[in-house]
Amino acid sequence: MIGAVCGDVIGSVWEFTRRKGKDFEFFSPAAHPTDDTYHTVAMAESILSGVAYEKLLVDYFWTYPDGGYGGRFWDWAKLGGGAPYNSFGNGAAMRVSPAAWIHSNLEDTLKTAEAYTAVTHNHPEGIRGAQAIAAAIFLARTGSTAEEIRTFVQDRFKYDLSQSVDDIRPTARFDETCQGTVPQALISVLEATDFNDALRNAISLGADSDTVAAIAGSIAEPLFGGVPKETFDFVWERLNSELKTVIRSFADTYGLRLFV
Repeated sequence: MIGAVCGDVIGSVWEFTRRKGKDFEFFSPAAHPTDDTYHTVAMAESILSGVAYEKLLVDYFWTYPDGGYGGRFWDWAKLGGGAPYNSFGNGAAMRVSPAAWIHSNLEDTLKTAEAYTAVTHNHPEGIRGAQAIAAAIFLARTGSTAEEIRTFVQDRFKYDLSQSVDDIRPTARFDETCQGTVPQALISVLEATDFNDALRNAISLGADSDTVAAIAGSIAEPLFGGVPKETFDFVWERLNSELKTVIRSFADTYGLRLFV
């Protein structure tokens, strides 16, 4: 979960820039949290408190109105929530990471991921994207290797993960769908050498940078044993006390390390 927040904050300044390549300023002074962080922390708070995720999504929307929300979510939240809107947007995958830390088995993890996702993203592709990322996080935190994760996700969720980051980069474009984003994020982390390299891979594609990096970061956190302290410190300084309180509480409750 902390890895998702880091990916969002560090990727925030590169969204819409179509930045191609890994040579960029990693710790930009302009970095800031976006809706990816707010939706992720809202899910963590819902899990901790038992307050309905739908309600907290609306509450966070009004608390952080400049989060850069998608148009359909904006309309839904402004009306106070309600029925899901059949979305297959990548928000399903970028916010799901808290659900991957609370169970001791994969099938319960997938059920929880679906339940939280379907509040808004009840399209089959939205559910598939969220479950694939939740599964990858669960497998990483329970000891699976990158190649084992790749094989599992390809077999169960039918995403093509055969390309490399270098293969994807020339034609990668801004894509808000799970179908377009989830493979990019998975490949970015599965061929990375460490946590920061996973974020660099994701941002280097020049696509939906903060969201691809948030998804990649959520998997890279357990795969590489945690978030590096320098990266954590940079991101932590950009969060307010309310967000920090929820993150600390979730980490304490479910045994996450804030940094390594």
